[in-house]
Amino acid sequence: MQSLVCDQPRHLTYRDDPMPQPKQGEVLLRVTHVGICGTDLHAFEGNQPYFSYPRILGHELAAVVEDNSGSINFANGEAVTIMPYFSCGLCIACRKGKTNCCVSMQVFGVHIDGGMREYITVSETALIKSGGLNGEQLALIEPLAIGAHGIRVAAVQENETVLIIGAGPIGLGTMMMAKLNGAKVLAMDVSDSRLAFAIQHGYVDEIIHPSHKNVLEEIRELTNGDMPDVVIDCTGNKEAINLGFSFISHGGRYVLIGLQKEEIVFSHPEFHKRESTLMSSRNATRQDFDQVIDAILNKQIDVMSMISHRTRFSDVRREFSSWHDPANGVIKAMVEF
Repeated sequence: MQSLVCDQPRHLTYRDDPMPQPKQGEVLLRVTHVGICGTDLHAFEGNQPYFSYPRILGHELAAVVEDNSGSINFANGEAVTIMPYFSCGLCIACRKGKTNCCVSMQVFGVHIDGGMREYITVSETALIKSGGLNGEQLALIEPLAIGAHGIRVAAVQENETVLIIGAGPIGLGTMMMAKLNGAKVLAMDVSDSRLAFAIQHGYVDEIIHPSHKNVLEEIRELTNGDMPDVVIDCTGNKEAINLGFSFISHGGRYVLIGLQKEEIVFSHPEFHKRESTLMSSRNATRQDFDQVIDAILNKQIDVMSMISHRTRFSDVRREFSSWHDPANGVIKAMVEF
């Protein structure tokens, strides 16, 4: 069985590994598709928190059940995706139903080896039925669930104005889910092509490029002086996160989906006088996965438009570094086995 290993920053190696053997309660899966996430790209570059090397990347998966001897709910040959956040079930977060931020969280492809290999074993409890979705759609559910969770954390209401900073795959998914909630959505990014993509596909109502004009003035104009009810960062960029505090309306909420390694810096008086709320949004729950699947099945969101690059597993090592280059216009790269 072949695996693709990130041995150290900016270096990938194909490796022959033994076929994994499912333990009690586990299912053997044959991987069919893997979506490339910003987490994978940051790990490749060496700036991903919670990460150590060597590591097999990949947590946005579609697979087929190969051996269901550890399952009573899934048949051999059945298409599935997985919830790649493996929680303990016992800690304070898990007892509250917040398995997405388990004290002992093990994220597939981050804390433990992930899915960039031909076969994997996972607990039956992590499996999610396809609902009739194809392999590429299944591999897109996880990043969209991240966005769905962020919108749920922010408690976005109909007719609220939501500013989403970052128009990468997670940001685009968050925009889709905000629109689904009936919000007016503003998108900010330094990439003209990504902003054009977002407006072209109807993910947003207005786009903002921070280098084109005074951003604060533009946001005030677009919100009739109110500023956004909700600001969501999907960049994981320190400067963008710190700047985002200045965009919150009085009584507004700021949600950090993006993650970076350093300290957040903001003006306490400005934050305090607005009675702002700051929240983080980590991973997703089964509720979020179910919402995304229903939205795809009901044709409320167009997920296939996100895939800009496709490649075979055998070519990933050669092409991976190019996906980090903005000049190549990557929205979502999809690997097929």
